[in-house]
Order: sequence, then structure tokens, then C-alpha cells
Amino acid sequence: MIDIVKAVQEADLSLGSYVIVLRGDSRALDGPERLTPDAQAWIAQNAPGGRVARVRIQLAPYPGAVPAEREVTVAAFADARELAAFATTWTVDPLPEDSEEPV
Repeated sequence: MIDIVKAVQEADLSLGSYVIVLRGDSRALDGPERLTPDAQAWIAQNAPGGRVARVRIQLAPYPGAVPAEREVTVAAFADARELAAFATTWTVDPLPEDSEEPV
């Protein structure tokens, strides 16, 4: 994962240091280039400097392999706090609703 973040940062310096690469099936995404309305609202409220970008990078599928071109979706943030809050909210599996049954 560190290699892909480094490749993204090198490919687009305007994204800054605080980036997270989103999987295609991320619940924060509503297509490869846009966030869901809920994720957009979350960013507007909690990380107003946050943005989404598509970045074309060269990435080897495993160490020692020939790099191949790949396009990834990236969320970029102004600082580490915003990135961590976004990652905690949008990249983990949602917790099941509280139930009244004992565990």
C-alpha cells in the first residue's frame, strides 16, 4: 500500500502528502470520479479542503515485476487529522445497528 501512495504522490504533486487510495468498491464512491452524496456532505462538514481525483500511475503488481499503467481514485486532504477521520468513517465496514439482544 505504501508503494501505491508514493506513486500517487509522485504522479500528482498537487494532491499533497495526505492521500488515501480508494478501492473501486468503496462505499464512499458513487462512480470512479465522484463521492456519494453522503460522503460529499461529510467532507464539506469535516474536511472542507478534501477532494477526489483520478490519478494515472505506474505500479508493479508485485516486487520485481514490470510496472504497468493503472488509474486509481484518490481522496486528498489538507492534514493528517482529516485523512484519519475520513478513513475511519468511510473505509471501514459499517458497524451493525445496535441490537437489544445480548452478545
